[in-house]
Amino acid sequence: MTTEMTTEAERRERTAAPMEIQGVSHLALVCSDMARTVDFYEGVLGFPLVKTVELPAGMGQHFFFDIGGTDSLAFFWFPDAPAAVPGVTAPAARPDNGDLTSAVGSMNHIAFQVSPERIDEYRERLVAAGVECSVVVNHDDSEWTVSEELHPGVFVRSVYFQDPDGILLELAAWTKTFDEHDVRHEPATSTGTPASATADANAGGAN
Repeated sequence: MTTEMTTEAERRERTAAPMEIQGVSHLALVCSDMARTVDFYEGVLGFPLVKTVELPAGMGQHFFFDIGGTDSLAFFWFPDAPAAVPGVTAPAARPDNGDLTSAVGSMNHIAFQVSPERIDEYRERLVAAGVECSVVVNHDDSEWTVSEELHPGVFVRSVYFQDPDGILLELAAWTKTFDEHDVRHEPATSTGTPASATADANAGGAN
């Protein structure tokens, strides 16, 4: 009996402990043209192509780019993949000139971390390469979440652009260390109401 109880206690302890995730291994997206994708991510952004896979039975290809910090960005190319649907599979435009909304379960955008000291330089390099970009956006906690001026409340600076398939990308430079004051909003439920309000309503109904 003691052995069984100990085993059960150990099992609960193991399952309750958080997994020791070491970061993001890779994100896998789908492109329409692998050669064009390699030209953009390796040629324009400078991400080394580190692994290529030819899928069996003519299913397509799977390529991996090194984006630093042991992280990778991967792309599939499927010969018969459905076309992208702007506003569903990904945002229809950059947030500075269109709607940021995309479908539930979609990959809205990828943000690549860069140094705050170099984000302006990197934007200039993208523009010089013919990539249409946003200005450097200062994100803060104001009503519209952006500021024209860089001030102590700005927590990240961003440059938005799109790849040849319209995938929304971002250069992101953190400018602030988060603390307990940065988590102060209730998560919304599917109806848009705060989770605590929904829980209170359900509790009242139960009575």
